[in-house]
This record gives sequence, C-alpha cells and structure tokens, in this order.
Amino acid sequence: MVPGIAIIIVNYRTPHLVADCLCSLARDRSRSIPFSVIVVDNYSCDNSLNFLQEKILVEKWSDWVTLLALPRNGGFAYGNNRAITMLLEKEKAPHYIWLLNPDTVVHKNACSSLLNFLEGTPGAGIAGSRLEGLDGNPQVSAFRDHSIASELLSGLRLGILDSLFKKWRVAKSLDTAQPIQVDWVSGASMIIRREVFDEIGLLDENFFMYFEEVDFCIRARAAGWSCWHVPASRVVHMEGAASGITGLHRKQGRRPAYWFESRHRFFLKHHGKAGVVVADLAWMTGYSLWCLRRFLQGKDRSDPPYFFWDFFRHCSLIRGFRL
Repeated sequence: MVPGIAIIIVNYRTPHLVADCLCSLARDRSRSIPFSVIVVDNYSCDNSLNFLQEKILVEKWSDWVTLLALPRNGGFAYGNNRAITMLLEKEKAPHYIWLLNPDTVVHKNACSSLLNFLEGTPGAGIAGSRLEGLDGNPQVSAFRDHSIASELLSGLRLGILDSLFKKWRVAKSLDTAQPIQVDWVSGASMIIRREVFDEIGLLDENFFMYFEEVDFCIRARAAGWSCWHVPASRVVHMEGAASGITGLHRKQGRRPAYWFESRHRFFLKHHGKAGVVVADLAWMTGYSLWCLRRFLQGKDRSDPPYFFWDFFRHCSLIRGFRL
C-alpha cells in the first residue's frame, strides 16, 4: 500500500510564490505517490485567496489541493498546526506530513526521495531536503544544535576559529550524496512521520517565526526519533522571499522583532536562565570584536541596520526571562 503524504504550505501575502511551488509539485506528482496539499492562508487580507482559488480552478488541481483560510496571522507554527490538526483528525491520517515553504520549487523526485528514505529507515522521524538557490548552488540546510560556543563563533565571524571549532558551528558543511544524521533540518522543507506528532505533539506556537523547527527536532530527538538530511531530495529555496527578511530584489531592512523573540525563547526554553544570559553575552562579545575588526580592516557592513542595538534591547539583560 502506498503510504499517504500530505504537504502543508503556509501563505502570507505570497500567492505567486505559492502558485510556483504548486506548479512544481504538480510536475512531480504521480500515481505512485498521490500526495495531497493544504495551502494555509495566514489571514493575508490581500488577494491571496482569490488568486489561489482561481489558479487551482484553472489548473484543475482541486482534487489534490485544498485552501484553508485562518482568522488571524498567528505565525508559521500556528498556520502549520491548524492544518496538521485537521489531517491527524481524519479517519485515514497520512503517514507523513511534509512542511514546505511557499518560496520553494521542488525538483523531480524530491518527494519520493524523502518518502523512500523514511520508509527504509524506521527510526527516522524527520527528514529534510537539500536546499539550493536559483543558480543550483547549495544552501546550508543541515545543522548542529545551538550552543553557547556557537553563539560566540557566530558573533566573532573569524574563519580560523570556525575551522578549528567547526563541531560547534551551527551550520553543518556537507559534501556527501548520502543521507546523513543531523541535529536539525531547515523547516523550509521538512517531512515528519505521523507517529512523531502522536508522541510529542505539535509545533510550539509561541515561536511566531524562526526556531520552531529547531525546537521541534530537539523534542523529537529527546523522544528517540532521529533527524536526517537527504541530499537526493532537491528543493530550490528563494531564501527569505516569504518572510520579507531578505529576498529577490529586496533591500535589506532591520531584523524583525519576532526573530529576536524566538531566539530568546529558544535559549530560555532549552538552556535555562543562566544559559540564555551567557549565550547573549557570548554573542555580543563576539560581535563587538567583529565590529572592531571590520572597522580596522575597512570591511563593508553586511548586517541589517541597527543589528547590535536590536539584539541588545531584546536580550535577557533587558527583557528578563519572559517566554
């Protein structure tokens, strides 16, 4: 029997990106893997619903694409959870649920590669795709856990230290065509076994956006499920185009408050009060040294405007320990 797969795409004012993603899924859909898709509209309050309804009608996708309109924009986890709950309550719940960003385009066999891997690896609860840019170059899509050391390295940005202490870097450099076990994978393309939800519950909706997939993978691993990166599943990711942080032809603006809030919640939840304070101090120390080195070496500024100030006003020293 072919295992059931449901794909969830959360839209917030990006209907054209969603349409491109659906077109790529339509090309990859086959009788051997008859997946279904739920497009969740996170209260876009624009023409998203009308545009997507028309697109589904014209392309004759209504037998496998469903639109779910939500009454508010509760964030990435909230939008996915509404669809996940609906799927799990079905009499025949899908075996796998694939979370897919709207700013993605899947290559041929992206779905079957994930499915075949999970079917052959019973202990694997989560698997992520190889993400790449429009030029085909790989993006970092497999990661190590965040730690105090990784925050210091992230702030310092010193190549020699990154090389010497690479096992503490969050971004995991991969040069393999074979699946590899990792700590967590990008939520831009992440497939999850149904039993994982049955055991640990849904995504944490207190993360509005960012760090929710990190938190979920940690919880799954604590329950005994492994997490894997599957390079054979290739997905183009127009990084940041859906969130508005970065993206094609987009001028870089200030990092939104919800990124800092999600980071704070993550460290407080998984490292405790002392851990979040030390992590904040480690990053700010490293980043201050980086700013000094950038000034002395005449390097260009590449960070969002007011990055250090925004980090400082959201850090534990200022906001305390509110989750």
